[in-house]
Amino acid sequence: MTSLKVGDKAPNFESKDEKGNTVKLSDFSGKKLVLFFYPKASTPGCTAEACDLRDNYQSFLAKGYRILGASADSAKRQQNWIDKHGLPFPLLADEDKSVINAFGVWGPKKFMGREYDGIHRTTFVIDENGVIEDVILKVKTKVHASQILD
Repeated sequence: MTSLKVGDKAPNFESKDEKGNTVKLSDFSGKKLVLFFYPKASTPGCTAEACDLRDNYQSFLAKGYRILGASADSAKRQQNWIDKHGLPFPLLADEDKSVINAFGVWGPKKFMGREYDGIHRTTFVIDENGVIEDVILKVKTKVHASQILD
C-alpha cells in the first residue's frame, strides 16, 4: 500500500480527465485538493462515495477544496458515470496507472477469497503547497465527505 504519509510532498502528476483535458498537480497550486482513488466507476461502493462527495460539493468549495477522482477506467466510462450521477468534479482516466502508481494505491487485494491486483480505495488531502495533510485509508463510502471535512 501507499508509503506516502502526512507531511510528504504529493507526487507531481499529469494525466487526462474524462474530457481528454490534461490535469496536473500544479493546476491546483494555491488551492486545497481532495484526490480520491476508487477501484471502478459505476460500481455500488464507488458510486456511493462519489455521490456523497457530490452531495457535499458546496461545503468543499466553501472551505477552498477542489475535488479530483482517479481510477484506471477509460475516459468514456468516466464521462458516462459523471453524466449518470451529475458528478460536478473531473475524473482522471488513468489507464496507464501513472498517477495510481505514483501515489502507491495499486496492489494485491482480496475479494471473496480471490486474490488480484487492483486499486486500494484511498483519499489524499493535499494543501495549497502540494503537501499531503491527510491520507484516508479506511474510506467509508456513504459518509466520506464527513471523514474529510470534520
